[in-house]
Amino acid sequence: MFKILDRYIIRKFLGTYIFAILLLLAIVVMFDINEKFDSFVKAPLHATIFDYFLNFLPYFANQFSPLFTFIAVIFFTSKLAGNSEIIAMLSTGMSFKRLLRPYLFSATVIAAFTFVLSAYVIPPANEKRINYTNTYVKNKRVDYGANIMLMVSPGEIAYINRYDNISKTGYKFTLERFDENKSLTSRLTAQSVKWDTLYSWRLVDWVRRDFTPEREYISSGRALDTTIAFEPRDFLISSLDHEKMTTPQLTEYISRQKMRGVANIQSFEVERERRYAMTAAAFILTIIGMSLSVRKVKGGMGLNIGVGLVLSFSYILFMTITQTFALSGLTSAFVAMWIPNAIYAIIAIILYRRASMG
Repeated sequence: MFKILDRYIIRKFLGTYIFAILLLLAIVVMFDINEKFDSFVKAPLHATIFDYFLNFLPYFANQFSPLFTFIAVIFFTSKLAGNSEIIAMLSTGMSFKRLLRPYLFSATVIAAFTFVLSAYVIPPANEKRINYTNTYVKNKRVDYGANIMLMVSPGEIAYINRYDNISKTGYKFTLERFDENKSLTSRLTAQSVKWDTLYSWRLVDWVRRDFTPEREYISSGRALDTTIAFEPRDFLISSLDHEKMTTPQLTEYISRQKMRGVANIQSFEVERERRYAMTAAAFILTIIGMSLSVRKVKGGMGLNIGVGLVLSFSYILFMTITQTFALSGLTSAFVAMWIPNAIYAIIAIILYRRASMG
């Protein structure tokens, strides 16, 4: 059960966290408007407000939630220490470990909230935000593909010479099936193939050849509606597609693409691991921030905030560098995203022990 003191710290923590987010978002909005002013003028006002900013602000806040958490802890704890409130709490016999309890509860609230946002809420909202930027700011969609080959399922290989995502049409399509002995059992070709919805495709001027040990069977036709277990997003991969998927969708997509032998899925793996790593970062940075600012220092609150900003920005920089390693294939996404947490967890333990003994 939380006591009055716990509720006081939780209220201070979460209140400062929300205030820090709102303050920084106001600054970000001004810079963003200045940077994209020409695009905003051309776009409809309704789309700019509801499709872009209404989705951009939660996205940005969630991306930098660990930083906001750290700043909030440093700021309000330094203020408590400066007013000798921390000394009064500890003088009542409260242990340093007991003092940490409301901090960890607040970190749990923030971590759970940000994870739900990043895993389930923000990805659908990113669909509107990214479509807006592709339409009015800078188009990063991948609308064309050439020499596309992928494994539809084990023993089933598809090939498209050229695909146009605007018309949803591919040209010179081939689908080959092999048995367990890697012998060709059938080949389906078409002059063009058009994607409808989900796995529904319409083949035009198609020819199918089925092979048996005895003979070859040939069938053909003008048009054929069929189901083939792949869709354009499986081979037309843009740099922002991973931000549109919920965590379950990411997991399913990564598994399916690995089975198909698609190589360029590092950004999807990094995004999935980043969501979990950011959740853990809320606890690590909370402990670091509390340990740094719980004691009075000669430099006052300014020194604590300065040290805190250096540590928080170094954490973000470190994670950015390791993320680059994962995207280039030098290390796995899991290692890249969790190395910063492992190192800063060690720093948190050292600082916590030092503060508790001080």
